Amino acid sequence: MLASFANLGFEEPSPIQAQFIPIAVTGKDCIGQAHTGTGKTASFVVPILEQMDHDSNEVQALVLTPTRELSEQVANEARRLSSNRYCRVACIVGGRSIRDQVDQIKKGAQLAIGTPGRIIDLMGRRALDPSKLKFVVLDEADRMLDIGFRPDIERILKQCPTERQTMLLSATLPPPVERLARSYMQEPEMVDLSKRAVVTRNVKQYYLTVDNNKKFEALVRILGKHRPRQALVFTRTKRGADNVHSKLQKRLPDVAVLHGDLHQRKRDRVMQNFREGKIRLLIATDIAGRGLDVSGISHIVNYDIPEFCDDYVHRVGRTGRLSSSTPGYAFTLVTKEQGDELTRIEIRINGLIEQYNIPGFQATRDQKVVEHAAEGPKIWGT
Repeated sequence: MLASFANLGFEEPSPIQAQFIPIAVTGKDCIGQAHTGTGKTASFVVPILEQMDHDSNEVQALVLTPTRELSEQVANEARRLSSNRYCRVACIVGGRSIRDQVDQIKKGAQLAIGTPGRIIDLMGRRALDPSKLKFVVLDEADRMLDIGFRPDIERILKQCPTERQTMLLSATLPPPVERLARSYMQEPEMVDLSKRAVVTRNVKQYYLTVDNNKKFEALVRILGKHRPRQALVFTRTKRGADNVHSKLQKRLPDVAVLHGDLHQRKRDRVMQNFREGKIRLLIATDIAGRGLDVSGISHIVNYDIPEFCDDYVHRVGRTGRLSSSTPGYAFTLVTKEQGDELTRIEIRINGLIEQYNIPGFQATRDQKVVEHAAEGPKIWGT
């Protein structure tokens, strides 16, 4: 394991890794709560790799995640971490050939990572036998419950051996997640780093009060002023994402959109291009709000204020990540009617978000513009 760390250039553990791994490698059930971008994946993968039987040809460990993208990301990280201690990893998600996934398991996959729906499908086909599992991980547990996976999760857990190690990782720990933990974990130890900072201190956060019909111009001016290396713009709806994308692609060559209505092949291509830096600006719904680890993201813009406070935490966590050496920036566009929603977010993160003003831009009808811009807004290179 240490050799793998050395090959990957890991010099010291993150706080969640330093506290979670020593407990988890003992085989105890463990809950880890920390904000996004802190290295939670290695926190549960390393204990699994340390404890599993590497000579076995059976699936010993199962990791459940809320999205296909996160499953694939966790699978890739597991492969990297096991480079010096070979572990066969199967990624079990929808939108992929189920025959190929069954073949991976038949060929002796030891670690299965996937979404609850496809995992249940393979269990129903008797391709995946949960009775031999030694480790079960619920990754991004709060998000899985948010999007309605609780019945599927319980169905899976009820078929797993009672004598197993269960690890639960989550950025937040609302009551539904606590109830799930009480029901399916045995005296879990808690590692809670959430009180240190709900949003990493490496992110500078701002809000801009703006009329709804001025949002797009505000976005253009923010991008023009900051010229981000890579930016992620969040909208509440798929239609909203498409609208912003259609307007921006007339002005930018390297902009793309990501939401649940896209075919899986298209989503994969967008994600790959974004990770490779071929896409500089990505317009997305919250499907990209969890688990998207792209170190190049320097700016987040909440074009629509998130409906839930925890979604703000996850969105903003896409920048200023552990894997990035530079600070991130997060901007949230807020209408006058959404002042209470902004206040709830500030209570959730236990801090005040600084107001942001754009010189020469009248963001609201009653705002007086003192400074006038010398020229119209430009986006990088346009």
